[in-house]
Amino acid sequence: MNLKDIKELIEFVVKQDLNEFDLEQSGFKIRIRKGLTAPGVTPAAISAPAVVPASAAPPAGGADLSRPTAPVKAENATDLHIIKSPIVGTVYRSPSPDAEPFVRIGDFVEKGLVLCIIEAMKLMNEIESDISGEVAEIYVESGQPVEYGEPLFGIRIRS
Repeated sequence: MNLKDIKELIEFVVKQDLNEFDLEQSGFKIRIRKGLTAPGVTPAAISAPAVVPASAAPPAGGADLSRPTAPVKAENATDLHIIKSPIVGTVYRSPSPDAEPFVRIGDFVEKGLVLCIIEAMKLMNEIESDISGEVAEIYVESGQPVEYGEPLFGIRIRS
C-alpha cells in the first residue's frame, strides 16, 4: 500500500462519515480514526482524520493544524530556490503543537537553519535550509504527508 492508497482511504472515511476504519491486507494493517488526538493536542486542532498504524500508538506531539499557512505567491517563481522533501513522511512546522512555527513567510533564514521536521518511521528528521534568503512560499501544512521530492519551501535568495 502506498501513500496514494492511504490518501484515498482517508477520503473514503471522510466521505462516508465513518469514525473508524480498519484494514488488513497482505500483512499490512492500518487504522484510520476520525477525531483521534495525540497527547498535548486539543480536538479543535485536528481538522482531518488521523492515520494510525494498527500496531502503533499515535506520535508524541501530534499534528498542529491550528496555524494555517497563508502562502504568498512570489512575483516570479523562477527566482525561488525550492527546498524539497528528502524523504517520505509527515511534516511538522513547529517543534511541538503549542510552539511557534520554525519559519513563516517573510522570515530571513541562514544556511543550516531548521525549517521543519519530517517524521518518518517514528524518527524526527530536521530539514534545514541549504541557502540563506527570505522565505517566500510555504507549500506544506503541519500534519501533511509528503513524498520524496515534494516542494516544502520557496526561498528567495538574498542579493
